Order: sequence, then C-alpha cells, then structure tokens
Amino acid sequence: MDAYKKTIQELLAVAGIAMEGKAPYDIRVHNPKFFKRVIEEGSLGLGEAYMDGWWDCEALDEFFMRILRANLEKTVKGNFKILWTAFRARFFNLQTKKLSKNLIVQHYNVGNDLYEKMLDKNMMYSCGFWENADNLDEAQENKLELICQKLKLEPGMKVLDIGCGWGGFAAYAAKNHHVEVVGITLSEEQAKLAKQRCKGLPVEIRLQDYRDVDEPFDRILSIGMMEHVGAKNHRAYMEVVNRNLKDNGITLLHTIGNNESFEFTDPWIDKYIFPNSLIPSAAQLTKAMEGKLLIEDWHNFGLHYDYTLMAWLSRFKAAWSELRNRYDDRFYRMWEYYLNCCAGSFRARKNQLWQIVMVKDTFQGDYKAVRTLAGIHSA
Repeated sequence: MDAYKKTIQELLAVAGIAMEGKAPYDIRVHNPKFFKRVIEEGSLGLGEAYMDGWWDCEALDEFFMRILRANLEKTVKGNFKILWTAFRARFFNLQTKKLSKNLIVQHYNVGNDLYEKMLDKNMMYSCGFWENADNLDEAQENKLELICQKLKLEPGMKVLDIGCGWGGFAAYAAKNHHVEVVGITLSEEQAKLAKQRCKGLPVEIRLQDYRDVDEPFDRILSIGMMEHVGAKNHRAYMEVVNRNLKDNGITLLHTIGNNESFEFTDPWIDKYIFPNSLIPSAAQLTKAMEGKLLIEDWHNFGLHYDYTLMAWLSRFKAAWSELRNRYDDRFYRMWEYYLNCCAGSFRARKNQLWQIVMVKDTFQGDYKAVRTLAGIHSA
C-alpha cells in the first residue's frame, strides 16, 4: 500500500496538489484502499472512490484543472478496462439507432425535476454565452439569440432542431423570430415536457432519430447533440443535414470540441454520465464535412462553459434539499464530481465550445459572421 500511496503523492505533486494540505484543491483521503484503486483503475477508480466517500476536496474544479494542465492522464498507463473501452469504440458502432436511444434514456430520463432546478428558465443543457450576462438566465438567452442571428432567421422559415432537449430553442425562436420549428429527440421525458413548454407555438416535437428525417428545411441546427453522435456517425450526420437543407439554407452546429482525436471517452463519464459519448475534434468534424458542407464561420468560446457549469453546480447544490427525497447521497457526489471535473477541463482548455456555421455549395450570397449580439429579444 505504501508504494501506491507514494506513487499518487508524486503524481499529485507534479500538479502542485498535496494530500492533507491546506490549499482548497488539496485532497483528503479517508480510505487507505484509495491509492491502489486509483493506480489500478485510473479515472474510473478516482471517480468511483469519490462517489463512495473515500476522498474529498474542497475545490474539485481547481483540483481537476491542475490535474489536466499537468497532463497526468498521460502519465498513468491505462489498464485492461481502458484498453477495452478503446477497442470496442474502434471496432463497433456504439451509436446505432438502438444504442443511441438507450444512451438518451440513461441520462436525460433521470428526471425533469433535476434539470428544472439546475438549468435556466429556458432549460438549456448546453453552454451559455456570457458576454454582457450577469446570471445563467441571461447567458442562456444570449446563446439562443446568438444562434438565431447566426442562422439569419426570417419569419416563416422552417427550422429543424436536432436533439431539441426540452424545447428551449424551439420556443424561443418561434416566439421571437416567428419561425416554424420541428424539434426531434430520443428522450420521452424531454419530449413530454418540450410539448408542454411549446404549447400554442408553431412547434412540432417528435420522438425521432436524426437519421430518419427526410424533408426540406430552411435552417438546421443542433445544440449539444454532436457529442452523442459518435465518430463512426459524424459523416452520416453531415449527410443527413446536406439531404434535408435547402440549397440556400444555413446550418449551425453547437458542440463541445476536443483538442485531440479520440474514438472513445473517459471511462467514468462513459459509465455514469454519457454512455458511448464522444467529444469530436476539429479534424474529425472537417473530415466528415468534406464534399457535403462548407464552413462559413467557426466560433470558439470554451471558457464560457466553465462559467455555465459552475452556475449549474451552484443551482444544483441550492436545490438539493428538495431533490434528496428522490436521489441518494451517492448520486449527489456523482453529480457534484461530474460538474466540477467538466468545469476543470474547460478551465484547463482541454475542451472547447464551438459554434460552426455551414452551408451547401449551392449557397448564394455573402455570409457575414456574428460574434456579438445586435440587440436581444425578451422571451
């Protein structure tokens, strides 16, 4: 056990982290089995040990930021579990229609009550745009308006929202830009609430896989959905957009971006948060676009996701007294760990947030990129 502990101490020291130290990002270990578990199981063991209460840290977000900046994930050699994760991602399509539905059920069907408490009034489960925003509601409304302006929406247009969540964008665009929106999702819980929230608006919410859509749209977008598509389906996604987008249409992709190309995700995130997910790299996306879509604009504001995640964490903690009747303490520690580790990854610039505007080669006219808001509607 002493050898395991010494190894962990040395690794943490590289990142400027101590055990039982006084800094808020230092860790306190409660179970001596922690060291062996982390060495043998890597990030999966680290996360599960936290869920089990084997260790604590006052500022988890800062802990992860330091770990990731020190590239410790490349220092520790992977074990068989990590190798298997990589193997199955390389040789199997983990985002088939059936498996995609199972993925959505695990995460997005957790319970609307959790998301209603944690998210903003529009229930946007993606990065906000914090320019001139003082709170989460403003940041998310800024994001919605930014997307609408980038899409150059005009009254009467027909818009497809792939992975529409709880209908936040659909409702906002229909109310403020007078467009007709078709929103598709694989989550029955999301669809049910989205229909309620969009009642009386020119919005249709469908339980449908994006690969089954076959009709013309003036505009197509997806917000925080590409992370669930998978490397083996990036090309299929671009083909679906190309097939359904009108010749002079515009499409926007709002997605987390990875600095490197992978075909598998972190083992702990894969098991507990987003099964079979994958954050795409720029290389993976541009390869998928070739011959199908042209890039008009690529906007990166990754640090805004750090602010968004910390706002979600604050709201989640504030609502825990109301939520704990349905969710146990292990779930609390899992969700706390998830939001903090993601915030740390954006703060360390390991992940980015991209909004990519694309058109077909039939597009006519001059597309002018949008970086700041030219006025904002009030939904």
